Amino acid sequence: MSETAGARLTESGAVAGALKDGKRFGAGKGAQRVLLQSEPNVAEPAYAGHGTGPTRAQGDAGAPMASASRDTPRAQGAAGGGRVDRWTLADFDIGRPLGRGKFGNVYLAREKKSKYIVALKMLHKRQLQASSVEHQLRREIEIQSHLRHPNILRLYGYFYDEHRVYLILEYAARGELYKQLQARRRFDEGTTATYIASLAQALLYCHKKHIIHRDIKPENLLIGLNGELKIADFGWSVHAPSSRRHTLCGTLDYLPPEMIEGEGHDQQVDVWSLGVLCYEFLYGSPPFEAAGHSETYRRILNVDLNYPDRTPVSDGAKSLISGLLRREPSSRMPLEEVLSHPWIRQNADKRALAGTL
Repeated sequence: MSETAGARLTESGAVAGALKDGKRFGAGKGAQRVLLQSEPNVAEPAYAGHGTGPTRAQGDAGAPMASASRDTPRAQGAAGGGRVDRWTLADFDIGRPLGRGKFGNVYLAREKKSKYIVALKMLHKRQLQASSVEHQLRREIEIQSHLRHPNILRLYGYFYDEHRVYLILEYAARGELYKQLQARRRFDEGTTATYIASLAQALLYCHKKHIIHRDIKPENLLIGLNGELKIADFGWSVHAPSSRRHTLCGTLDYLPPEMIEGEGHDQQVDVWSLGVLCYEFLYGSPPFEAAGHSETYRRILNVDLNYPDRTPVSDGAKSLISGLLRREPSSRMPLEEVLSHPWIRQNADKRALAGTL
């Protein structure tokens, strides 16, 4: 477990104090983002009809795990004949809200036995069913729970009761990257290069596992205790080992041309999004932003990319962005080349390049 998720606390600790603080912070995601989806939904609840449900081994002091992954002490204890029980809400002390979503809220929480701090996401079954997203949630859980990378938020497990589904997530102590970008308006080149290098590392890891994220944007990124970036939302991700996908999903400003035109898409959609993100970090707004949706579509399809003189950005950064934002997916810069790009090598934190930040 990372330091951000696994910090043990005393009652005098900073997070212990936060657990007692009932104040809400954050107003959710940016209202200006236009979300799109045409995902065929299948009524296949993640919380019904799947064996005995999430389990854990009693008496283990490690990180709380609701699923029996073999690389965890809890799973090994269970495999060795230890007693196994389900998680319940009573296993956690619930603290202040960390954020709000369409289907529920995220709370700071502490697992009572181990004293580990986590983020507990509480989703209302009724709202999930009303929006027909049970299948999407199941897929998100299946994908994220199997990912192990320092720049991907851990999903330790899940459990459920009559009314809610609960996701046990790694706690990212510094919160949402989007709010930091809003407060600072834009990032300097060192910060941007570090974040882009970390994202490239995480996406390369995902793509090697045949996972396409499909919704990389500031709102889906968190910052850990040591300043490390973490991909936090896999709601639109998909495991696609062979076939190309045709679902229109994601956020308008980050959609690549092939999605807008309804063509099949692959892992290159994430490379495009990385270019959009790099531009937004440096300039403070997405590259194809326009007054209306139709104009944004037009600019994306034409790759109408401008670099305003009012914001000083180096030629090296522009070179990277231009290499990522190419209309033809196969001509976009490979993620390996992103990590070896001179601008990244010169400006990024060396720990990000080494995959340790």
